[in-house]
Amino acid sequence: MQSFEINKEDLERIKTALEGDDAELQQVLSEYHASEIAILFERLPVEARERIINILPTEEASDVISEMDEEQDPGELLINLDPEKRSEIVEELDYDDASDIISQLDEDEQKEILEDIDQVDATNIRALMSYAEDTAGGIMNTDVIKVNINLNKKEALEEIIRQSEEMEEFYTIYAVDDDNILKGILSLKSVIKAHANTWIDTLVNKDFVYVKADLDQEDVADLFKQYNLTTIPVVDDHMKLLGRVTVDDIIDVMEEESTEDILKISGVSEDEELSGNWKAAVKSRLPWLVINLGTAYLAASIIRHFDSTVQNIPIIAAYMTIIAGMGGNAATQALAVTVRRISLTDLTDNQAYSTVIKEFLVGMINGAANGLIVFAIALVYDASLKLGIVLFLAMTGNLIVAGLTGSSIPLILKRVGIDPAVASSIIITTFTDCAGFLLPLWFATKLLQ
Repeated sequence: MQSFEINKEDLERIKTALEGDDAELQQVLSEYHASEIAILFERLPVEARERIINILPTEEASDVISEMDEEQDPGELLINLDPEKRSEIVEELDYDDASDIISQLDEDEQKEILEDIDQVDATNIRALMSYAEDTAGGIMNTDVIKVNINLNKKEALEEIIRQSEEMEEFYTIYAVDDDNILKGILSLKSVIKAHANTWIDTLVNKDFVYVKADLDQEDVADLFKQYNLTTIPVVDDHMKLLGRVTVDDIIDVMEEESTEDILKISGVSEDEELSGNWKAAVKSRLPWLVINLGTAYLAASIIRHFDSTVQNIPIIAAYMTIIAGMGGNAATQALAVTVRRISLTDLTDNQAYSTVIKEFLVGMINGAANGLIVFAIALVYDASLKLGIVLFLAMTGNLIVAGLTGSSIPLILKRVGIDPAVASSIIITTFTDCAGFLLPLWFATKLLQ
């Protein structure tokens, strides 16, 4: 099945159906999955979204709202619904989805929603909202299947059946004691295959992976990848079972973290919404551009210093922009690889050293290869052997600088506690621009004048 993308035909169908009665609109909507309707919402006005949610069955309406991106303001859509319809939708939502959506609203609106729903649901949602949104507690779901470790197979199966009536799906069963202390995990398969008089205690896997509620969501995602998990229990400091994080939550986390890293490495604040307005974009990007302007002036000052060289050998001005640009591209490559390695694992000192050495060698080889090309061009088009040597040395040198800075700067920033994805690109661009101007001008001054 291919991923759904908004096209003109689908959008026109929905808009035409919105002009008709509810029955016609329901018929058209029935042909779309909840996630597809959520994507279509990106191109529909607020009034149309509200009407669609109001006529959809509660279960499907809750699925649509849970599939909406945060930037689409699902919380605002929810608060504007009829209180009865709104309560039905919130009670149908998974607790983690409900807490994420409701937390987008102000305190008065949160209170209004939570006071109108079932008390048990409200308590669970409030508990999740107390955790930071980027932690295991913030992304976990408190719906779990758990059985007492002292039960036998028959009693455990009855308990599993009873609890599963309130859950759509589950991957793992958690074994707890009388105080809700997590003792281990077991699979439904092991329970079913066990003999009738088997005690759960003998089926439990007591060597299991778990996380504390305050663990960063990115670290939770790393555990899923490392151990190939589909779910992981969340506990407090006393090993009391709080909930579970499932693989669908981790997919969202990985997408969020990847987007954040891409924006940071490009000098864009993580607070900028992808579909936000121009004012937010200017506020987010302008400070970084001003900093970059300052570093550009530093590079320009190098040209001023070699003003006589530029006047005597004007062709060097054309070539040094090429060398500076190549250095920037090479540094970006080294930076991307290094930041990715840092995000995937904590590098040891030896691994960090190896990373820098590798990028140094890559920079030297790529620099020499590209240096030979510009050497040949200078030899053919400018008929100057010395100019070719200057360009070869400058290109090789700047790509070495690119490899060293692109790999070492993010490692140094990480070591001193600064996010390497945020600050690295500005610093590295400064190095490659300055070296891209300094090296050809300095070699030209020494060899051509």
